Amino acid sequence: MNPEQISVFLENKAGRLAEVTAILAEVDVNIRALAVADTSDFGVLRLIVDDNHKAMRALKNQGFTVSKTEVVAAKVSDRPGGLHFILKVLQANGLNVEYMYAFVQQSGDDAVMIFRFEDIARALKILADNNVTVIGGDKLYNM
Repeated sequence: MNPEQISVFLENKAGRLAEVTAILAEVDVNIRALAVADTSDFGVLRLIVDDNHKAMRALKNQGFTVSKTEVVAAKVSDRPGGLHFILKVLQANGLNVEYMYAFVQQSGDDAVMIFRFEDIARALKILADNNVTVIGGDKLYNM
């Protein structure tokens, strides 16, 4: 199973991120990774959490607009050029990265990056063909 992220649509005003983190803390949901993209009027908070169902229910109950999106988590060698290797493989195969962000974990030999692709099946094949380790959702949520 590929990992899923939740996206929370927020008004771009002071305190909205704190509201989200407070709600998640109250229902004992752990944030594993996040990214924020904003415009002058609104933002999109993308989250990898340890319990999507609980997080989505709690946020929706508090009036937030929340959606779920399938993503790809890939191990990246934690050395200079590690990310470039993967991006070069994707470029050579004409596969666009819609967005990406880092997944925080304890120190190790590899970093983890979260990628969003238009064609996830094709991305998974390209990554596998190039010996890039992809991490499934169950493992990712519990890292």
